[in-house]
Amino acid sequence: MLSARSTTDWIYRYILYPIGQMLVFIVGAGIVVTVLAYILAILFPEPRPNIILVDQINRQLPGMLIAGVSLGFVYAMIALGYTLVYGVLKFINFAHSEIFMFGSVVGFEVMRRIADSGALQSWSPPLLVIFVVVIAMLFSGLLAVLIERIAYRPLRGAPRLVPLISAIGVSLLLTDLVRAIEAAIRGEFNLTYPTSDLPWMKNPIPFAFGETTVNVRVTSIIVVIGAVLMLVALNYFVNGTKLGRGIRAVSQDMATAALMGINVNLMISLTFFVGGSFGGAAGALFGMNVGTVTPYVGFIPGIKAFTAAVLGGIGNVTGALLGGLALGMIESFLNGILVYFPTFGQRYTDIFSFSILILILIFRPSGLIGERVDEKV
Repeated sequence: MLSARSTTDWIYRYILYPIGQMLVFIVGAGIVVTVLAYILAILFPEPRPNIILVDQINRQLPGMLIAGVSLGFVYAMIALGYTLVYGVLKFINFAHSEIFMFGSVVGFEVMRRIADSGALQSWSPPLLVIFVVVIAMLFSGLLAVLIERIAYRPLRGAPRLVPLISAIGVSLLLTDLVRAIEAAIRGEFNLTYPTSDLPWMKNPIPFAFGETTVNVRVTSIIVVIGAVLMLVALNYFVNGTKLGRGIRAVSQDMATAALMGINVNLMISLTFFVGGSFGGAAGALFGMNVGTVTPYVGFIPGIKAFTAAVLGGIGNVTGALLGGLALGMIESFLNGILVYFPTFGQRYTDIFSFSILILILIFRPSGLIGERVDEKV
């Protein structure tokens, strides 16, 4: 039985500390974005005739920050799949973006089948979201384990370029396979979640910020709450369980871990399962938030999540969280601001996002936090 002191330490280490860390990252990224927004308003006070940029920022900033947090958590959850695998095997699993896509398709199939049975309205909202996300996590995690067993394990001793090429091949295979299956089952592969049948998911919730009212989608709130709970659970799993310590041992020295009796293959498979589960959960939450997914939906979020992982420090769980939130905030800010500049527009958001990746690789390849040797996983 835990003493009161041990219980307090446990709560602080595995609940309060990771949540506090997330809040610090959110507040920090929000402050940076806010400062950049007003600097831009000073430099370009009237980017278009009769458009006063500072007035637009005052009205849109709360909404941009909320959207940035929601998007940032999605990127962080996908980025964790990249950083977990890199922490153990030292290669980038470029098939992870299709794990994310697969999770979004599984989430659609679960919700669609519940809706076709006529039972969608009778489900409790929290139970429905949990059920869809858990099923997506399970199938995506198992798919990631299968990919590791078939495509990566036989190449474990090969040069790093070989499994990288294999990962790209798996990515293309999964995209076309899902497209073929959905086309055969439904006759199309533009898959629309039945969220319009649920008033509680369709109708936004108004929040007042001074004189500004922001309508926040329920799905955005679900994304944030779900991501926070799963990230807290991951922190406990990695740092507070025997299996987590085994994964960290394998990430630091695979040969020595094997000599100490750790089942290396099991730890690697478990790493893929955890990373794939987070990718699947992000896919299902993303699908509920945007409404429509396709077999090609994983490419751009996957590349951006990789950018987030590099931005924070590849191989570092904390860095993946920081990078995801920072990139989500920046992208939301650009989406809201660039529309007022005649030369640009929202289509330039991706260009700026990927420019961050290039700059980080040139000037700080270890990321903002850097790769932590003692906590790669």
